Amino acid sequence: MAGKREKKQPKAPKAKGYIAGAGEIVEQDVGETLRKNFMPYAMSVILSRAIPEIDGFKPSHRKILYTMYKMGLLGPGRKKSATIVGEVMKLNPHGDTTIYDTMVRLSRGYEALLHPFVDSKGNFGKFYSRDMAWAAPRYTEARLDDVSKELFKDIDRDTVDFVDNYDSTMQEPVLLPVGFPTVLVNANTGIAVGMASNICPFNLTEVCKTAIALLRDPQADLFETLQAPDFPGGGLLVFDKAQMERIYETGRGSFKVRSRYAYDKGQNCIDVTQIPPTATIEVIVEKVVELVKQGKLKEIGDIRDESDLEGLKITIDLKRGTDPDKLMAKLYKMTALEDSFACNFNVLIAGAPRVLGVRALLEEWTAFRVECVRRRTHFDLRKKKEKLHLLLGLQAILLDIDKAIRIVRETEEEAEVVPNLMIGFGIDQVQAEYVAEIRLRHLNREYILKRTEETSQLEKDIQELEGILGSKTKVRNIIIAELTEIAKKYGKPRRTMLLYADEVEEAEISEEIPDYPVHLFFTQEGYFKKITPQSLRMSGEQKLKEGDAIARQVESSNAAELLFFSDKAQVYKLRASDFDDTKASVLGDYIPAKAQMDEGERAAAMVVTKDYSGFVLFVFENGKAAKVELSAYQTKTNRRKLLNAYSDKSPLVCALYLPEDREVLMTASSGRMLLFHTGLIASKTTKNTQGVQAMNLKKGQRVLSCAPFAEGDLQNPGRYRKKLPALGALPDGEDTGGEQLSM
Repeated sequence: MAGKREKKQPKAPKAKGYIAGAGEIVEQDVGETLRKNFMPYAMSVILSRAIPEIDGFKPSHRKILYTMYKMGLLGPGRKKSATIVGEVMKLNPHGDTTIYDTMVRLSRGYEALLHPFVDSKGNFGKFYSRDMAWAAPRYTEARLDDVSKELFKDIDRDTVDFVDNYDSTMQEPVLLPVGFPTVLVNANTGIAVGMASNICPFNLTEVCKTAIALLRDPQADLFETLQAPDFPGGGLLVFDKAQMERIYETGRGSFKVRSRYAYDKGQNCIDVTQIPPTATIEVIVEKVVELVKQGKLKEIGDIRDESDLEGLKITIDLKRGTDPDKLMAKLYKMTALEDSFACNFNVLIAGAPRVLGVRALLEEWTAFRVECVRRRTHFDLRKKKEKLHLLLGLQAILLDIDKAIRIVRETEEEAEVVPNLMIGFGIDQVQAEYVAEIRLRHLNREYILKRTEETSQLEKDIQELEGILGSKTKVRNIIIAELTEIAKKYGKPRRTMLLYADEVEEAEISEEIPDYPVHLFFTQEGYFKKITPQSLRMSGEQKLKEGDAIARQVESSNAAELLFFSDKAQVYKLRASDFDDTKASVLGDYIPAKAQMDEGERAAAMVVTKDYSGFVLFVFENGKAAKVELSAYQTKTNRRKLLNAYSDKSPLVCALYLPEDREVLMTASSGRMLLFHTGLIASKTTKNTQGVQAMNLKKGQRVLSCAPFAEGDLQNPGRYRKKLPALGALPDGEDTGGEQLSM
């Protein structure tokens, strides 16, 4: 009512609580804080979450598959995904959503694995679609795929160790006794703290054949049985043998995968049916639409996603007169229709992360499988010996069944039955217990004879099992036979076809690059700056990393090409236009990251050119010098990386770009200096030439530097001019080691 006063709510009492340590600043050593707080988290992510183990699984994968195995889902029957997720939470209490997402990625419906471990029913999405969401777990069903039988075949025969789950209410396997190298058959990706793992899949038949070949000959050529990675989405792998060899041996490296397409002449359109494993339909379509709007792809009328139950399909309508092959070459260059796959075969071995090549991984898996077979054999041997022992007790009472019955009948106390049987027949307690437990109806000669007939067969089996344990060859033969059977049973033809790198023609895409003067700076630590003259005039001191210094400064233009030579005998080609204009007050771009150099690789020298004239003088620690025409690094295609850029027989001291022949001064660790004209060295077009001996060195000596010589650098230059090869000369009093020289 309007006339009535509203009741006032009682005020909450003021809290007078106290929080210990609130507002206090506690000083703590950073290293100690990291050890106590950060390191346990980092180790947990590495060991228990992100990095797969030698059986090819992360803990989350293993918990799901083992739970489904214990639920009896190896048979034809399926269960609701929600039920499976609920059971998995007994091993993995981190939430039902993450469990279901992981199960989806293991499923046949998701199509992300060459050999999926989960046979799914319902909408499980597609790995090649970013926006296609999978259905909720209450709407889908699943069981273990048939290939999963090879994961659990021997798990109940003491092949692997078991540990308690998080609340010690049940046990789970530490590893799965996989019958084939799953670590290489199915893709596996994980990001840990400070490290990552990215393992590409290989064809199961090829992997099994390679494992067999290595079991027979540890030095076997991998390429005879293992062609290249094989992806579930197919595509065309651009095969470079040198790159693939590096991946096989080190577990690191990258290769390119192209989409596959077909041209429909009647509809004048391109149908893309297979895309790289790192791309999605949405990313490709969005990029093409963007390029069309920018006017860079005028040949395309429309692009749409026509994927359906039959599989992936991206349709590109062409304008009249468009060459489909030339258009696809441009699309490969400008979109994710061609993408790189960076390999990082990081696997947990005995609880420690290790990056291993294909050969080393298969060797580790073989050692693991040998241990599984030996443990299985020990288990079978123990069981058969136990059974034989019991049957020998039965044989003893076979001689006088009536005596056995009389002993049991005349024994007054139950506890004395077993001791009396032991005394009466000369058998041990285990045998006596077994005899005493026989039912009365089985105390007949026929039953006992049938049971004891197994004795001779058991003795043969025991002898055979002991022979296996005593022979490495027999263990290897068992593994070979199992791998052969698995390859025959589950093997499938390759999905990813090979396209050899020397047959690939990359499209030349003409881009209008604004041309204006710039100053280019390259530092000893590998940082790069591009600064306009106006900005440089207004700038103050160059900002550099502590201990760093400017190694090369060049006045050039924005249209210039840059060649960065690394300390791994590789060269990376970029353009000045690839870098943003910057200021002297910033550190600049870090070249190893910008150029996507390999891990641990460092940028050693920079060459700036427009027409690839002149040459590069490579000087090595062993006193040799090689003169390579810069045109040797010019390519018709826009290749960003060239291997074998110079000789790697000796560490590189410097790479000097010289437009024309001139004098250079070489300095050795002994203090000797050698002045010579580069015209004395023959120019080569072979990039990795070892060059000629320029400076003779004594044992333990090496070349320290080499720099262009200018008049006035030395008081008496004639003293250091020698006929090559030469020891050089020690500096006199007037030439104090050429301190004014710089690289």
